[in-house]
Amino acid sequence: MLQFVVVTVLVVTGAGLAYVDASQAAKDKAAEEVMSVAATLADSPDVRSAVQDPNPSEVLQPYASRVRADTGIDFITVMGTDRTRYTHPDPERIGEAFIGTIRPALEGRMFTETYTGTLGPSVRAVAPVRGEGDGAVVALVSVGITVEAISDELTSRLGVVAIVAVGVLVVGGVGSYLVSRRLSRQTRGVAPAELSSMFEYYEAILHSVREGLVLVGRDGRVVLCNDAALELLGLTGDPAGTPLLELDLAADLEQTMTSREPCTDELHVTDTRVLLVNSAPVQARDGEMGNVVTLRDHTDLQSLTGELDTVRGFAESLRSQAHESANRLHAVVSLVELGKGEQAVELATAELETAQQLTDRVVGAVAEPVLAALLLGKSSEAAERGAELTLTPDSSMDDRASDVAPRDLITILGNLIDNAVDAAIENAATRAPRVAVTVRVDGAEPAADSGDGAGELVLRVADSGRGIAADALPGIFRRGWSTKPGGAAGGRGLGLALVGQTVRRYHGSVEVDGDDGAVFTVRLPARGDGGADQDRAAGPAVG
Repeated sequence: MLQFVVVTVLVVTGAGLAYVDASQAAKDKAAEEVMSVAATLADSPDVRSAVQDPNPSEVLQPYASRVRADTGIDFITVMGTDRTRYTHPDPERIGEAFIGTIRPALEGRMFTETYTGTLGPSVRAVAPVRGEGDGAVVALVSVGITVEAISDELTSRLGVVAIVAVGVLVVGGVGSYLVSRRLSRQTRGVAPAELSSMFEYYEAILHSVREGLVLVGRDGRVVLCNDAALELLGLTGDPAGTPLLELDLAADLEQTMTSREPCTDELHVTDTRVLLVNSAPVQARDGEMGNVVTLRDHTDLQSLTGELDTVRGFAESLRSQAHESANRLHAVVSLVELGKGEQAVELATAELETAQQLTDRVVGAVAEPVLAALLLGKSSEAAERGAELTLTPDSSMDDRASDVAPRDLITILGNLIDNAVDAAIENAATRAPRVAVTVRVDGAEPAADSGDGAGELVLRVADSGRGIAADALPGIFRRGWSTKPGGAAGGRGLGLALVGQTVRRYHGSVEVDGDDGAVFTVRLPARGDGGADQDRAAGPAVG
């Protein structure tokens, strides 16, 4: 309806302008015509000689009638300089005074005017008739076309304008109807006001939900990214309309977000977070529209899962030790019953001495209780699986030596030790499975009053496995990389990605030597040189 009203207003306005233009054009045409006829008559020798006769009307009246009939002019009046008419369409008015302006003509100038005379309003031209010799004005010629005649001509033109206007109105009405139908189909019958209200509600909901939501178009550009997604992806500003390639996302995450295949609960590791990603393509009547991607923060849950796995390993190790201790206790009791007291004491003290030596070695070298507990638990677990885990003699770490959170130490060292034990056991046919762990602080000693220093925390894990091929080194910290069967599809390939993420968060580095068994060396700021609250850094250095 609004479109039709606009078209109607435009057509009416256009028709009005056309009428005004046609009216002016008709008047201009009439003025040009009467000026032309008046000038011709004023220059005619017959008129010039006739006005000087004793009875000018006898010659001029028939002459004026013929010219008026030939040209379609409404009236031709030849008059003396005293306004006395020599000719007139109504013969009874000959001899009367001319009604209208004549002063400019008496001064020798031809002019036009619109004036109401005996025939009604008319557009007239008055021209001077000059005599022979001195060129003095001896008579005047007035030629006019009535306004009524001009209006009749204009009316004939308006018929065409009216037909065109009606045609434009019909076309505009049909076009408005078709546009309205198409708009209704596009909006599924929702009125504009309802559509605006619905959009505002949807916009508010999408930006207020805590789950990250990203809409990706068919061309790989971001259509919508809510506030939670901006935070999870570490983006600033609204990326709507920006290609995913320009957002500096991980290659595997970008591929998942643009893939035409749906994915469910897929883990992705960014520089600072572990994300659970779901992606589904959107189909419309016109075909594929793009993907809807939801993001959930899995960082804390993944960290807690790692701690739970560690605790579960501790519990399993304690269960195994309790089982072994029960067996040894039965053996000691049996030896006592058999009267072999010395052998019983020797068996009991030997096992106790071995366990105590390991505990004393770890606790003496690593004062951080969480890290010491992790090393003891992993040592027992490795021993149960047939591998030997040792702490190198140069290991030494004070409980205040580093700002690294215990949870992050578990993530780094726990994953590296698990991978090392698996690699050593896989290569047990070639070499005895061994894993060596080093935990120390290199650099300046902390000051006694502040505890701050300029050193770095070194965590090194070396195994007796097959090592890592040189061409594989650049990608080992990407999610899904694993030497074990299954890779990312089997739920593997996350441990090293978490190690790399944690190291990046602390602005540290990782050096990898894969020639004779794998050796991972992690270097983190000791105190005051970095922390988890720092901005994102570049990926860990791989050597």
